[in-house]
Amino acid sequence: MPSEDSVPVLIVGGGIVGLSASLFLSHFGIKSQLIERHSGTSIHPRARSINARTMELFRHLGIQVCIHQAGASLSQTMGIYSGQSLKEVIETKPRTEAARKFPLTGLLASISSTTGTFVTQHMIEPVLLEVARESGSVKFDTECIGFAQDDSGVTATLRNRDGGGTSVTRTDYLIAADGAGSPIRTRLNVPTTGRGTMGHLLNILFHANLKALVFQREFSLCMIERPEVCGLFTSINNSDRWVFHLSYDPSKGEKASDYPPERCKQLLRLALGMPHIGIDFKSILPWEPSVRIAERLQHGRIFLAGDAAHQMPPWAGQGANSGISDVHNLAWKLAAVIKGQASKALLGTYEHERTPVGRAAAETSANAADERGIILTKKNLTFAMSLLGRIRLISGHGYCYSSAAICAENTSPLGGFTWRPWTIPSLFLSIDGRPGSRIPHLWVEQQGKRISTLDLSGKGFVLLAGAEGAPWIEAANTVSTILSTDLTAYCAGPDCDLSIHGGEFESAAGVSSQGALLVRPDDFVVWRQRRRPSNHRAELEQATKQALCLQ
Repeated sequence: MPSEDSVPVLIVGGGIVGLSASLFLSHFGIKSQLIERHSGTSIHPRARSINARTMELFRHLGIQVCIHQAGASLSQTMGIYSGQSLKEVIETKPRTEAARKFPLTGLLASISSTTGTFVTQHMIEPVLLEVARESGSVKFDTECIGFAQDDSGVTATLRNRDGGGTSVTRTDYLIAADGAGSPIRTRLNVPTTGRGTMGHLLNILFHANLKALVFQREFSLCMIERPEVCGLFTSINNSDRWVFHLSYDPSKGEKASDYPPERCKQLLRLALGMPHIGIDFKSILPWEPSVRIAERLQHGRIFLAGDAAHQMPPWAGQGANSGISDVHNLAWKLAAVIKGQASKALLGTYEHERTPVGRAAAETSANAADERGIILTKKNLTFAMSLLGRIRLISGHGYCYSSAAICAENTSPLGGFTWRPWTIPSLFLSIDGRPGSRIPHLWVEQQGKRISTLDLSGKGFVLLAGAEGAPWIEAANTVSTILSTDLTAYCAGPDCDLSIHGGEFESAAGVSSQGALLVRPDDFVVWRQRRRPSNHRAELEQATKQALCLQ
């Protein structure tokens, strides 16, 4: 009989989403075991950017600087071009020594305490793995070959693919972050919806020294269209590592096997416009840009996340970022339930909150693709509409949650319009203190140190009150004791523990100087009291109970 191990959470899948889940669970004080069927982290670039929202989550973990450093070679990446050859396109661009910034960096300054960055999945996963190994169990060459769940947990049968036999792990909960083809989703017979396959491409990862060509005129993507070959160049390190997505059409009788390495080399040289350049292939893999959304994300004690939950084309930069936000949303809820601070009903809000976000991200990503499943580059009305749809999601903030754990508020008579500040975060992203939105980012001074309001959350619940909100402090201390949950309260104003210009916090949060916001561990506002209530403790206790599904 195989030996049986026990762990609170088992994570199946050691890619960027699974590794992030391990880190978030550790951050919230929960042990996990992560298994990955491959022998190590990905050698394929896959995702190529981390948006500002994801960087906020990594900032909570203290690894923001490491992530920026991992993607340093891509820091100059900018621009989406098209033409008949890469050489022809790039040689028309002037060289520039000026530092380039991640898209919309200036616009995001009022939205977030940090910025996104270009960094590929194969660059970031080793960073996450190193930290994950410090606090959790990570096993490569290990796959889940079966599982069964009952009222008290999940029993998973694991196999060591390197000849180590099988073992059994008993876990309270299982997170399936096992990719677009998710064996766990398949075994659960979870139906999917969406556009399905949108094209057929060969992902060609290759080495070729193009540094002299692209130096000081680095690019992000370049579409090549010519009679002999159609595809998309993607920069990986702006030097000698690249990807070419070669398009082929099965309706014309074409198939992946029609492109052996020698033919791929000839076509690549045509696409590069460099007939004699040396090319070294690292991999040639067929893939299909697709949209598939799982109809359910929770199945008893098993949760789908990342590509297992919502597969999408990469062209809007949403795949990995959406998956990381999935597991962050789930991790704090699992921690609250496992610690006995919340009811199991809280776990049901994961599906209700994340499914609409995943669906919107997938549809936006699909709208960014042409009829071949490659990113739109032709400047026309379709391109313009696609770009407008992507702008709200570029930073990762363009959504609000609605679930049983979010306290609805009465916005009559004008729908809360008069409470909203005329700012970019409020008008374009609904970051204005409303329940279900991410907390407004403001710079404040605490004990002589400049921090963001976002730096106050990320571990437990936080109550942020206006300048005359002192009664909320006592109420929060009482509620924290009654409910045995982490709840810290602050007042924000010129003479408060969070020093800020008078009225600035109240304006951004849509409250009076005696009002307050209750913020969850994932930085989202769960409740807002705009004015002074008749009973601070009673109202805060009721809101906190709803946030933990204790009612």
